[in-house]
Amino acid sequence: MSGNDVNVTFRALLPSPDVEVDLVAAYAHPVGLDRPWVRANMVASVDGGAIGPSGRSRDLSSSADRRVMGVLRGLCDVVLVGAHTARVEGYGPVKARTSWAALRAGRPSTPPVAVVSRTLDLPERLLAEAPGHARTIVFTTAGAPADRRAHAARHADLVVVEGESVTPAHVVNALAGRGLHRILTEGGPHLLAEFTAAGLLDELCLTLSPRLLGAGAPRIVSGGPGTPGTREHVSTQSTPVRMAHLLAAEGALFARYVR
Repeated sequence: MSGNDVNVTFRALLPSPDVEVDLVAAYAHPVGLDRPWVRANMVASVDGGAIGPSGRSRDLSSSADRRVMGVLRGLCDVVLVGAHTARVEGYGPVKARTSWAALRAGRPSTPPVAVVSRTLDLPERLLAEAPGHARTIVFTTAGAPADRRAHAARHADLVVVEGESVTPAHVVNALAGRGLHRILTEGGPHLLAEFTAAGLLDELCLTLSPRLLGAGAPRIVSGGPGTPGTREHVSTQSTPVRMAHLLAAEGALFARYVR
C-alpha cells in the first residue's frame, strides 16, 4: 500500500452482513459495459447536508471516505467536476497511486480531470500541472471570455459548445468520443442536479458522515431557481434505484445505489 492510500477495514452490512470487503470488487463497474457509465461520488452528513462549515465537502470526509474515493478514481476513465467545486475544493490533477497498477493496466496511470465552466474561472494548477497523458478537459460555451478561452486552450483540451450552457449530454458524448466511458463525477450539487434531471446518472456512491450540520446546508443535489433538477424542472416520475451494497468503516456508512 502506498503512502497516499489508507489501511482501513470495511465491513459489509448489506447484502452479506459482517463480511470484510474488497473495495475494488465492491465498486467494480458492470461486466461487459458497452456504453458510457456515469457514477457520482458524494458525501453527506446524517441530516443530509453536503457542505461543511468551511464551505467545503471535505469537512465531512475521513480516511475511510478518502480510501473509497481513491478506489473510485483508480477505476474510472475520467473525473468530472463543476467549476465552483473545483475552485472551492482546490482541485488539481489526479495524483498517481502505486496501488492502481493493476486497476489501470492498459490505461494511463491517472485519469484526466474534466471540468465544466461557462466563465473559465478555474484553478490554475488544474490547467498548468496536468501531465501530458492526462491533460485537463475543459467544457465551456462560445460565450466564455475570449482571453480565458485562449489561456485554457494552451494548457488543456478545450471543448467549446454552442449555446448558452453545456448540457450533460454534451459532456457524456464528448468524453465517450475520447474513449472515456467510465465517468466519475464528484459534483458539486448543481452539476449532479443536472445529470439527475437529464436521466444520465447511472450510479450514486454516497458516504454518510457521522456528523450533524443543522439547517441551511445544501443537499448533494441542489441548485438555485431555474437550475435543472429543481422543483420546476422535476417530472412527476422519480428515478428508482436499488442498493447494491452498504458498508461501514470508522463510524461512516458507504452506500452504493444503481439505477
